[in-house]
Amino acid sequence: MFSCRRLGGGLVRAGGSLRLSCAVSGFTFDDYAIGWFRQAPGKEREGVSCIEYSDGRKYYSDSVKGRFTIFSDYAKNTVSLQMNSLEPEDTAFYYCAAAPKSNFVYPLYGFAYWGKGTQVTVSS
Repeated sequence: MFSCRRLGGGLVRAGGSLRLSCAVSGFTFDDYAIGWFRQAPGKEREGVSCIEYSDGRKYYSDSVKGRFTIFSDYAKNTVSLQMNSLEPEDTAFYYCAAAPKSNFVYPLYGFAYWGKGTQVTVSS
């Protein structure tokens, strides 16, 4: 149902950019909220961003607001996270997740399906 891929290298210098894409199959965006989460070693999982039901409401955590952008591409069946002005504090394992409309509570609750994720490392 999910696969997560990274466009560009997983290692980037501070100030650089990366795009993560979550490819989905077996369901339509209209029925799900798609979120991006991350977890750094020794830290709790953090909800980074979410897009609700096909370009509805978008949520960004305070730590990434103004730097990250979430968007969906119907033609490619993907939800992507464009990450700009990356900071060493953004280093983490990133993964996407889907919340069925019946489960979803804005902004970050009800996610039932999880992708495998990818490592992002930002050097100073």
